[in-house]
Order: sequence, then structure tokens, then C-alpha cells
Amino acid sequence: MPDLRSLLSDGRVHVIDGAMGTMLYDRGVFVNVCYDELNATHPDLVEDVHVQYVRAGAEVIETNTFGANPVKLSSHRLEARTEELNRLAARIAVRAANGRAAVAGAIGPLGIRIEPLGPTSLEEAQDYFGRQVDGLLEGGVDGFILETFSDLAELEQAFRAVRSRSDLPVMAQVTVEGDDCRTATGASARQAARAAEEWGADAVGLNCSVGPAVVLDGLERMAEATPLPLSAQPNAGLPRAVGDRKMYLTRPDYTAQYARRLIGAGARFVGGCCGTTPEHIRRIREQVAAIQPRRTQVRVTREAAPEAVAGAALPAAPVTAPNPALKAALDAAGKPAPPLAERSALGHRLKAGDFITSVRVLPPHGWDTAGLVNDCRALAAAGADLIAVHEDRGSARLDVRATAAIIARSCPGVEPLVHYTCRDRKLSRMMSDLLGAAATGVQNVLLLTGDPPGPGPYADYQSVVDVDSIGLTNVVTGLNAGVDPSGNEIGSPAGFVVGVALNQSARDRTRELGRFHWKVDAGADFAVTQPVFNADQLRGFLAEIEQRIPVIAGILPLESARQAEFLQNEVPGVHVPDRVVERMRRAQARGASRAAAEGAEIAREVVRALQGEVAGIQIAGEREAVEAVLGS
Repeated sequence: MPDLRSLLSDGRVHVIDGAMGTMLYDRGVFVNVCYDELNATHPDLVEDVHVQYVRAGAEVIETNTFGANPVKLSSHRLEARTEELNRLAARIAVRAANGRAAVAGAIGPLGIRIEPLGPTSLEEAQDYFGRQVDGLLEGGVDGFILETFSDLAELEQAFRAVRSRSDLPVMAQVTVEGDDCRTATGASARQAARAAEEWGADAVGLNCSVGPAVVLDGLERMAEATPLPLSAQPNAGLPRAVGDRKMYLTRPDYTAQYARRLIGAGARFVGGCCGTTPEHIRRIREQVAAIQPRRTQVRVTREAAPEAVAGAALPAAPVTAPNPALKAALDAAGKPAPPLAERSALGHRLKAGDFITSVRVLPPHGWDTAGLVNDCRALAAAGADLIAVHEDRGSARLDVRATAAIIARSCPGVEPLVHYTCRDRKLSRMMSDLLGAAATGVQNVLLLTGDPPGPGPYADYQSVVDVDSIGLTNVVTGLNAGVDPSGNEIGSPAGFVVGVALNQSARDRTRELGRFHWKVDAGADFAVTQPVFNADQLRGFLAEIEQRIPVIAGILPLESARQAEFLQNEVPGVHVPDRVVERMRRAQARGASRAAAEGAEIAREVVRALQGEVAGIQIAGEREAVEAVLGS
């Protein structure tokens, strides 16, 4: 009979199960139900999910208790049953394992901020976790997996809650995002690994974290920082909006392919998180067979995946049609918007039909903008006339409007374009932000609804979209005429040049065409596409558009085969043809520099193919790659 301690010590690679919440959701459990309460109300349903994972080859299964702490249970008035629900969950998992798999008690974050970020003390947090630990121990778990933590202080309290009650093994897992592999509170993968080792954890790793590519990057860094056994349980990529549902469409064979890479990077335990199913685990198990782990002491050059791109797949947000009341208010106010050509240099170029060359940059993590300013000046010298400041909502960076104002002041010859997302902002906040932008002289904005939210372990994790990009375009049209959404005068017209996103590779083409029509009707002045790797696909989409505004094509020079595979499999709304991926694989086989050169050549080919058909290009990527395309 396997137990977690023996699996940790035997030096072999082992398979953990996949998502519980995804499976329960797919079986018809509504999102407003407490999934942890199912341990009492529908134990057979929970047990069957466990059994499916054991049959697929999982050697470790996690209890259905990710949110079974008294804080999260209190939202369902179940906090008094904390110990009971955890005890029942452990017994269900032990019964399902039937001696064929080890059972780990799953413990997730409390869902509240603890000191110094919130009012809950460290001792209180440890007590909350302790109640969950007590129930899991009563149910007979073999050990614990602390998962999806972003705050190391909270993770430590969960670990101490276990250690104060048991000497069973503990695996500590964090979730990271972005190309720098940091948690939402700023901790790096290396920091997490070193902290877990210092506490005395038996293993450390990553789970959730968008998808396999990001987890691989983070695991490579952890391998440099600690000798502890490493674990990896990535999501099945990002969720995509299909109708009213969020669905994970990353293929099991792609997940299995990355499992092999994770093992090569040092992973001793591999499995899945959100969106993964028994089929994903079965394919991972096939890869694990006969593979032994290799500890990596020399850092492999990381091939970073790009930040989320403009107009990525839309979350299940309200679709805001053009606002007749606002348009009536504009007519009544009698204040026409300033002519497009007078609003900014971009507006002048759009009106004149000049070709626009835009380069996308990220604000710095700190407040020092000297490096960014130097880069922008170099890009201007290379031929850029617009600097698009991308808003990365996944990590703390300098505000995009402040960054744009600095670029406008410090980089003659170029003009900034601010990417601004609606997700998780109230309309009043958006109004304040936009008025502040106008006051600082920022005139060009690209309005985006925002990417799907960072996925959580259960299907009820939702983003807040008060007003989407269509609604916000209506609002900005009003600001340009000197009125707010209620028709009240705000003084002088704002004078924004308004851009919107266009997703030429959207799965639901009819919906995307409809949304684009509404964006144009709401007052958009131009559009920026998703990265284009197939010129014919964009031509076909543009041919179906009835209302035309200038379209700027997104261009992304690929840096590696890994990045091409990531975009093809994990980034919603980006279409990378198989032939492009194969070209990158062949180039990669000849070295990293050859792969980067091939990616730049593919980008140049797309630009040449679209000459005369688009109003310009917006290039995203590392400075060297961008300059290689600009130089063409």
C-alpha cells in the first residue's frame, strides 16, 4: 500500500490526480453550491471522481477540501461543520484509493488577507487552518498538500498548523504568473522554494499558475534554489469563454508533453489542476512510466511566454450594446467631439491614412523609468511612431497612465498609447482614471474588456466586469463631447483617440463580428488585432466586417518553439498554424539564436503579406526581436 512518505523518499517520479472542481462542475454541480459540502450531501459523486483518477494512474489523490476552512465555509454558513466536512472528505478519498494510492489532505488559502496585508493575525490564520487539519487527520490522510498559495506568510501558517498537530509529510505549492514567475504578492519561485525548505516542508512546487509553460519556467527556478523534491500541477491552460461557460481546451497530449519536460527539469510529482481530467492524468502517467528524475543544477535559458495580448478571449461578461440614452444626451448637449485629426498625432495619422508603426512595452516593476525611456528612444530611432503601454493586471507594475505621461514627456518623436482594461474595475474608478489620463495629456487609449480571470480551483471563480469595452467606448465618446454617462457636462471635451480589440481567430466568429460592430457604433476610431500568424485568416475576417475603421495588425516575433507551442495550446484567441510551429521546432533544433531569427522572419513575412490591407502594425516582444522586424 503506497503512502506519501514512501513516495517522497523512493527517488522515483509519481503521478498526482487532476482537478476535482472541474469534474464536479462537468457533472452538473451548480457554481453556487459549496463543493466542500458535497462530501456530506453527495459522497458517491465525490468518490467516483477519485476512483476515475485512481484508474487513470494517479498515485496520490487529494481530498475534496480545497476550500473547507472555516473562513470560506462561513460564506455558506457551514463554518461550524469544518472538522466534519474535512473528516468525511478524507474518509471518502481513503475508500476510493482502496490501497492503490496515497491520500493527501488538500488545503487552500483562507480567502482573506492576513497581517500585514489584512486584519487577520498570524495566530488566527493558523487556528483556522488547524481546524481543517484536525478533520483531515481524523479521516485518515497520509499527508498534506498545501496548494495555490500566493502569500508566503499565509502558506507558513498553514504549514505550522499541520506541524503543530502531526509529523505527516507536507507538500507546499504556490501559484505564480507572468514571465517573472512571481506570486500575486511578489514572491519569486526561488523565494518560495527556499522558504519551504527553511520551514521543514517535505516537498515544494507549483500548481494552477495559468498552464504548463509557466509552471515549467517556475520549476526550473525552484530546482536551482532547493534540493527538496519538486511537484508540478499546472492548469490545462487558460479557460476560454464558450457561450456562458468557461472551458479548458488544452489537449491531454500537450499536457503530457509538458509533463515530460517538467520531469526533465526535476519534478518528482506531476499532475494537474484546473481543467485537467482523468484523461490528462492517464496521458501523464504514460509519460512517467520508466522516466527517472534529473536534478538540474545549471540554469537553462528561459524562453519567456508573452504577456497577455490585447483582445484575448473574452470572459463571460455582460455584452454592452450601444447606449441610446448616452447618444441622446450627446445630441442634447450639442458639443461635437474634436475632429479626429486634432486630438493627437495618432489621430492625425489615422485621418491622413498614414501607415502606423506601434511597439508594445510593459511598465517597469519599480518606479525607475530610465531603462524604459532609453528603450523607447531607441525604438523611435528604429522607426516606431507609437509606443503602446500594455497593462499587466497579473503583477504590480508602474501605472500605465503614469508610464505613458513619462514617455510623452521624455521621448520626442513617439506618442504613447495606453492599454486600459475594464475587468475588476467599477465604472466610477474607470471614469476617474480616464479623466486623470486626459488631465496629464494622454490622448490615445486602447479599451479592453480584459482577459479571463486567473483560474481558481473551482468553477465559481468569477471576474467582475461592471462595464465592458463596448460600454466604456460609449462612455469615452461622451467624454470626448464633454459629458459624463448621465449626460452631465464635465467641461472641455476630453479628446481621446479610442482603440478597441479585434480577435480575428475567435471561436465564435458571429459573436466577435457582432461585438466589433457595436464597438464601431459606440465610437471606436481604430482597432488592434490579436497577433497575426496567418494573413489569410485576418483577410477573411476583415472581408466580413460591414463597418470599417482603421485596423492595426498585432505582430509577435516568436522567440522559441516553446513559445509557439504555448501560444498554440494555452493562450485563448491566438491562432498559431501547425506549419509555423513546425518551422520553429526545426529552427530550435539548430539553437536558440536560430529560433529567434526564424521567429523574426515569420513576423516579417506576415507584415509584407498585409501591406496595403491594414492601417499599421503593433509589434510585441523583446527589444532585439522588435528591432529585427522594424529593420525590415
